[in-house]
Amino acid sequence: MTKRIFRSIFLVALVVLLLSVALLSVVFYNDYAVQYRSELKSEALSMAHAINGGLAEEDYLRSLEQDKISPIRITWIGADGTVRYDNEAAPAQMENHAARTEVADALRYGAGESERYSATLSQKTFYYACRLQDGTVLRLAGTRDSVLGILLRMLRPAVAAVLVAIALAWLLSYRLSKRIVRPLNALDLEHPEQAEAYDELSPLLEKISAQNRQIAAQMDELRRRQTEFTAITEHMNEGLLIVDARTNLLFCNPSARRLLQIENVEKQSVLAVNRSEDFREAVQRALSGEHDLRTLTLDGRIYQLMANPAMEDGRLAGAVLVLLDVTEREDREQLRREFTANVSHELRTPLTSISGFAELIRDGIAKPQDVQHFAGNIYTEAQRLIALVGDIIRLSQLDEGSVGSEKTDLRLDGMAASVVSRLQDAAAQHDVTLRTELKPCRVHGIAQIVDELIYNLCDNAIKYNRKGGSVTVSTAEENGQPVLRVADTGIGIPAAEQDRVFERFYRVDKSHSRAIGGTGLGLSIVKHAAAYHHARVALESTLGTGTTVTVTFPRPGEA
Repeated sequence: MTKRIFRSIFLVALVVLLLSVALLSVVFYNDYAVQYRSELKSEALSMAHAINGGLAEEDYLRSLEQDKISPIRITWIGADGTVRYDNEAAPAQMENHAARTEVADALRYGAGESERYSATLSQKTFYYACRLQDGTVLRLAGTRDSVLGILLRMLRPAVAAVLVAIALAWLLSYRLSKRIVRPLNALDLEHPEQAEAYDELSPLLEKISAQNRQIAAQMDELRRRQTEFTAITEHMNEGLLIVDARTNLLFCNPSARRLLQIENVEKQSVLAVNRSEDFREAVQRALSGEHDLRTLTLDGRIYQLMANPAMEDGRLAGAVLVLLDVTEREDREQLRREFTANVSHELRTPLTSISGFAELIRDGIAKPQDVQHFAGNIYTEAQRLIALVGDIIRLSQLDEGSVGSEKTDLRLDGMAASVVSRLQDAAAQHDVTLRTELKPCRVHGIAQIVDELIYNLCDNAIKYNRKGGSVTVSTAEENGQPVLRVADTGIGIPAAEQDRVFERFYRVDKSHSRAIGGTGLGLSIVKHAAAYHHARVALESTLGTGTTVTVTFPRPGEA
């Protein structure tokens, strides 16, 4: 801006200077010409007066030539136009002057004047003629330079003067431009209302101040929204990615960086962070304006990828991608399918047996002495169905937390003793010895569920024991917490299977499990019963040596 102001002022000053010089030259030259013609006329009239006073024309004129009192050319012309005298040329060699304008006017009107220009010499000659009393004409001529001639003659000093004027104009323009711009450069645009500037700038400064307030309010709102957006996205477990219409990655939250191992967000295509075909197709469909939903597997976990187009004023601006961890949901769905299949299988087996025995009896195929045996089998399988359905109902109640009873203070050692007493006959049938090491301790829970928990642990320990083995049931307080421990000397559980024995219907040795009966839900009920009471279940087992299951309940005041 300073340069533009400087150039403008300098050019204006230069143009004004040149125009002023030209105008003054013309004015002074015209004034000089008028004055010169006036002096020439006065000189001619003075000479004419002297001659008319009685002086001999030729003698008088020669006396002037001898005195050289004037640089003026003097010509005496007869009435017929012949030159009788000239102080610069021989009269005999001069042509007749009767046709000259000034001479003709003098002969006719008594006086005449004219002006002739010499392009060769760049000079102008003024002529003035007056008629004498004897009818002859006295003419005076004076030569002066034209404007161009004067300028050429004064070229060197004129150039010097112009250069000085230009330098002065440059200096003044520079200083003036700096002075004009200084208040503008000193403006504090963040606080324009405090600026000391030109009055003409007041409307502009007021507008800037209003815009600053508006921008500040908008920036505050943007920062607030950015803070909210950042707070939400940084604490999301879901991965969030935002891309533009050219697949460039604009934003991704920490979860997305972790899942997709993104190090640098800027100047990176989202297609480079995951090169799987499903991911590429989802992005391309979203950027074509379609919603897309599909499943990806990342680091052994299952994620649902939701890709949605982002529109702005009816135009596709980009896409929003969300990665949702659905591993647990898929696992639960898988467990549900397995549970449904297992329930169907477990129900089908006894129902098939019942149906078969009933069909034999109905069709009269069974011998009378076999009817009681078949009826016994039907009863056994029915009881198995009832136990299975009861266990399924109990698991459902524990899952939903709808047990229907309130928690009370219970003697864990007393409940363990009761269960051991009820299982003595079953232990004897399997040639297993039941032992107890019961120390007084209390838990806060539901008696029926705690009883089922102890019963299932002891029942499993008996069924999966070996002949002559033993089961030890102990209760005690450890670190202020009630602990139930059931240890057996049975077949043990392989290390690879230990994490799955608490799953519904899961059996380590399916053939052995079928032989000893049971629904396959015992340890699942133990797991859910413990979870209902906020207890921890720990299993330690060595193949061929035995298994120990420890249930640690919370302190009675913490349950």
